[in-house]
Amino acid sequence: MQVGCKFWRTDMEELRLPSNIKVHFAGCEVQNQFLALKELGVNYGLYTAYPFVERLVFGGGVSPIMPLKWQKENPYKEIPKYIMDNMKHVIQDSGLFTLMFGSQQGKKDETLINKWYDGLVRYTNEYTQGVTMVEVDCQKVLNPSKAWEFRERLRNDCPNNRIINVFHLEDGAKGLDRLIEFSDYIAISVPELRIAGKVSQVPALAAYIKRKKPSIDIHLLGCTELKLLRQCRFCTSADSTTWTIGKRYGYIEGKHISSINTKKIKQHYGEDVYLRVQEYNKKEYNTNFLLLQVDKLKHTYEKTCGCQDYKNK
Repeated sequence: MQVGCKFWRTDMEELRLPSNIKVHFAGCEVQNQFLALKELGVNYGLYTAYPFVERLVFGGGVSPIMPLKWQKENPYKEIPKYIMDNMKHVIQDSGLFTLMFGSQQGKKDETLINKWYDGLVRYTNEYTQGVTMVEVDCQKVLNPSKAWEFRERLRNDCPNNRIINVFHLEDGAKGLDRLIEFSDYIAISVPELRIAGKVSQVPALAAYIKRKKPSIDIHLLGCTELKLLRQCRFCTSADSTTWTIGKRYGYIEGKHISSINTKKIKQHYGEDVYLRVQEYNKKEYNTNFLLLQVDKLKHTYEKTCGCQDYKNK
């Protein structure tokens, strides 16, 4: 499929749409990290259903979720509830990508994906009704026809959840038009287009979707590039794990996170905030990093994308 072809080009100014994209901090299921988002007033988040559905489908799991002390009796329920109770809008990812390109890499097993779909529906109806959820977009591991089967079933199986439908290159131009007609919230997989060498065409693709259906909401999956966020301010939402990268790799702005001055961090954010985050992040440099990185990105996203509805904290 030729992404960004003449068929999709449009004058961005013609759209006259609000500069209102909201960046959702992804990875909220890891609760020791989520505490930093909560304490610093972040209002938009995304968590993956993978560690919860994994336990339903396989009878156990190894994915880290780091429940807080009071969540351990029923983390299936308490973790997503805690996220939703403390944010304005939350997206639940299906976990399919992690399943098929992580623990079950290389398997194109329709039976397994059927089980995953059933587990996701069961989990959502039991614990997360009302959350905006990403569909089981299996175009890459099965085919677009199977994705449509799940798509139509999910609308009936989870009637109390708003559903984000995902466009993939496998859908083709006709599939995209069909999806636009069907959906009221559509996602573009930015990492997929990046791998295909077509990431620069994301704004044109998003503009085409919006032009075809002005009322539609658009989500940019895995969008970390500030330039893209700026160009796609007319979209509804995006998600990124950028806020966790320093903790994973040990560096922030070229300096090791162990070099952050704890005393200055405590003075800036307050002792109470610091201690609440540190309770579940035992090493000081992890607490320091999370507070500093979240705060930095809050300002960056607001400058790049417009108002992010941060709480006054």
